[in-house]
Amino acid sequence: MNAKERLMQIVEDKQNEFIKASDQIWHTPETRFAVEKSVQPYYDVLEKEGFEIKKGIADMDYSFEATWGKGKPVIGMLAEYDALGNLSQVAGATEHQPIVAGDNGHGCGHNVLGTAALAGAVAIKTLMEEEHLSGTIKLFGCPAEESGYGKAFMARDGIFSDLDIALANHPMDSMSGWGSSSLAVLQCYYQFTGIPAHAAAAPEMGRSALDAAELMNIGVQFLREHIIDSARIHYAFIDAGGESANVVQPSAKLYYFIRAPHVDQAKAIFARVNKIAEGAALMTETKLTKEFDAGCSDFIANKPLTRAIDRNLDIVGPLKLTKEELAFEKKLSETVSDASKQNLYHRAKHSFPDWTEEQIKAEADSGIALHKLPLEFSDETAGSTDVGDVSQVVPTAQFTNGFEPQGTSPHSWQWVSNGISSVAHKGLLLGGKVFALTAYDALANPQLVEDAKEDFAAHFGNKLFESPIPAEVKPRRSDRGGFLVH
Repeated sequence: MNAKERLMQIVEDKQNEFIKASDQIWHTPETRFAVEKSVQPYYDVLEKEGFEIKKGIADMDYSFEATWGKGKPVIGMLAEYDALGNLSQVAGATEHQPIVAGDNGHGCGHNVLGTAALAGAVAIKTLMEEEHLSGTIKLFGCPAEESGYGKAFMARDGIFSDLDIALANHPMDSMSGWGSSSLAVLQCYYQFTGIPAHAAAAPEMGRSALDAAELMNIGVQFLREHIIDSARIHYAFIDAGGESANVVQPSAKLYYFIRAPHVDQAKAIFARVNKIAEGAALMTETKLTKEFDAGCSDFIANKPLTRAIDRNLDIVGPLKLTKEELAFEKKLSETVSDASKQNLYHRAKHSFPDWTEEQIKAEADSGIALHKLPLEFSDETAGSTDVGDVSQVVPTAQFTNGFEPQGTSPHSWQWVSNGISSVAHKGLLLGGKVFALTAYDALANPQLVEDAKEDFAAHFGNKLFESPIPAEVKPRRSDRGGFLVH
């Protein structure tokens, strides 16, 4: 049995503790930085496995840095365990069926995402013990990937600075090395405060915060014509002033996301949005308070590391599923729109140009991706991830773990339903193996680490990392409430 075969066997041998941890996290879905219960399964496993755990790093109560070994290379693995609001869902159901309406749920698969990294860290640590290998393994517990961006705070505070490489993964409805980018994002609350008055008897005495919020939104709508096509601006009303139409509303609060392919572009658009907010306050004679929430940078895929990950996906994949498992994933996949199903056909046709029409349709019609997609490096962007900040500090690579039903999207009830299935468990073990095998590549082949560093230097040159989060902003202790930015 060679080293890689041994690593895969270790993951299989210890699978019960990883699956137990993943399922525990699914059953205690917590959001953003308030993940007290979700972090505990990591501590249970890591303490048992002999890792040294530093808790509460980067001023976050439920973050951690777990270390084993000494010397070079220093290999980091990234774990997440936060859930999403309003995504409660019965496990194994093939229709939308909340456990508790409005409650939380793991609609982005972070219960599997993080425990796959945990499995990889434990497996490579076990082999290093057996083979007396030098090197350092670090598993980082990163709260609030969803909107709060714990890793961005950690990167800003230098937590990843001693790493030689970093590895990550994400559940998806396809499997591949991650060769695309992500959108940088800045998030801010805009609170308008006015003067209440009777809207019929004395409207001239009032100053409407609701008017200010609506004027801000209108101004931003006009701004959209004058920003780059790939930028995105989203907003939500947090406070619309109340339900009484005959009162001049004295308060209103908006929550804005500003996204762009590069963080400098997002900052420039953010500055213009701020001016619009200030103008709305001037027009309505209201007071404006800006509360910066969080932000993260765009992701830069390290090519040598991503190629190594992709080769290891070929070793461990594809998932081997039973007829019953395939049937379950098919039922979930059938719940998506016809447009999503058509996209699956086009994806298969693009990814496998030499296939017959019959093969393409069979892949597109399957409930789960049966084949790994070819690795492609591109500047294409979709959502945002705080892995982006890590990638701007240290050579970083990640992969998509394709155990989710085809055509379904992250932040969906289908992913929550799939979260503790036997398919998700198999995805967890596959992910853990890829982490472990890629870490072994770095330990056994120093040239891989050097190539990764050269690729990193070729992209960034002498540019120093500049966090998108202002220095005075601290991670939140709760799910809501911002920090002042003047």
